[in-house]
Amino acid sequence: MNKLFASLITLFAFAGLHAQSLESPHLIVQLTIDQLRTDYLEAFSSLYGEDGFKRLWREAMVIRNLQFSYKDRDRASSVATIYTGTTPSLHGIIGESWYDISTMHPVYCVDDPAYMGISTGKSSSPVRLLASTVTDELKIFTQHKSKIYAVSPFRDAAVLSAGHNADAAFWIDEDNGKWCGTTYYGVMPSWAAEYNNTKSIDNRISNIVWGPYYNNIGRYKYLPTWNTVGFKHRFGDSKTDKYAKYLTSPYINDEVNSFTSILLSNTEIGKDDVPDMLCLTYYAGNYEHQSRNTLELQDAYVRLDTSVASLLSMLDKQVGLKNVLFLITSTGYFDAEDADMPSYRIPQGEFNMKHCSALLNMYLMALYVNGQYVEGYYGNQLFLNHKLIERKKLDMETVQEKAIAFLVQFTGVDEAHSAHELMNGAWSPQLDEIRKGYYRLRSGDLFVTALPGWSVVDEQHHINKVVRNGYIPAPLIILGGGYKPTIINTPVNVDCIAPTIASCLHIRAPNASKAASLQNIQ
Repeated sequence: MNKLFASLITLFAFAGLHAQSLESPHLIVQLTIDQLRTDYLEAFSSLYGEDGFKRLWREAMVIRNLQFSYKDRDRASSVATIYTGTTPSLHGIIGESWYDISTMHPVYCVDDPAYMGISTGKSSSPVRLLASTVTDELKIFTQHKSKIYAVSPFRDAAVLSAGHNADAAFWIDEDNGKWCGTTYYGVMPSWAAEYNNTKSIDNRISNIVWGPYYNNIGRYKYLPTWNTVGFKHRFGDSKTDKYAKYLTSPYINDEVNSFTSILLSNTEIGKDDVPDMLCLTYYAGNYEHQSRNTLELQDAYVRLDTSVASLLSMLDKQVGLKNVLFLITSTGYFDAEDADMPSYRIPQGEFNMKHCSALLNMYLMALYVNGQYVEGYYGNQLFLNHKLIERKKLDMETVQEKAIAFLVQFTGVDEAHSAHELMNGAWSPQLDEIRKGYYRLRSGDLFVTALPGWSVVDEQHHINKVVRNGYIPAPLIILGGGYKPTIINTPVNVDCIAPTIASCLHIRAPNASKAASLQNIQ
């Protein structure tokens, strides 16, 4: 009798566990905050209310150190990594733009002339994203019954987070201030068109002024000696780039909330037993991508906190937070800062890619007779003329080795690597970071890394980036899904986000994802 009783208890326990494990959230909300930093979040916390980040610190699992395992991150490569669970070496999005050797011009990561833009002149699709996303896998699992929407200020983030099978992806056109889309996902819904007609930014921007949230400037205590003067930005005063500027202000996050609220009201997302996914993007970088004023940055985080609080309240009212798995993550990089003033006497210099390309070509001509051996450059990458090298019956590996031996002699060069070394060389932690950001059909033949403090200057493509190797702490916050409230200092790799969402939905992970899902760790 005792054995039977024990067996029944075990049976019921496992039955209950099985039932609990099959319960999925009605709605996954993945909020990616571009350039969000854990150190800034915590440094400015005295300025926050109780319903935003402070609430999440109390009620969510907060991982303070989300790590990205590849170098040269930007918004596009990070968003693709978050949703695919793998690195650019497999998903193919090595940056917002890259050099197309066939046309000898840069190509934008989501450009696709096969589809028309809606309320925009830009044609877009996710065709260049080479791996499946967690949103794709959800659509496959539910046989297209799940509803998936992406709302972002930025075209790359909207399309890459939506993936290949979403119902729609929306972003703001920098030229007209309208919410727009692409025919790849179908027609623009009538409710979105109505929002554009009555509530879009272009109807309001002339009256929008960004000044400090708090009248008492003394409340902004981070680097207080800088905070003696306030600021005021009138977006309507700019005739050419007012919408681009608005997209880098904290008001853009409220705009995302406003459009998302209309989306929730006019669709059935999150309102039935079939799990759905909402992919959102906020912005937390410098205004106009320039580090000017620490007061602006603090105020942006204050307003970001209020936007997060409003989003949580909106989700609770329209869906019910108990039915939501809510995640916040960062893109894991920060806008490049300007070079330090010479008066500080910190070693620095400029590494000019145009000059580097010309000198390298002269060196290769001295070795292998005349010819245009360097076909192009982009950022810190150089592209060799494969057809010429093949026609002259030269060994590509040898040419690359000779080029690297020449490049490392340049003043200001820290490291130089060839594509052959990345694909076939011995493993090392430093080389592995570059490898994971490398995709052989889109990346260059030669990679140059400048010394810290130096600027890599590519005048032809308007790239000027100061090298700084400082670690940027990025958070991962998970609310719901059975994850217990806790603060975790142990570093966690960004690759785990997509398989973690898949695990909560009880679906397979994206097809290029190798990482395990994140367990409820303490």
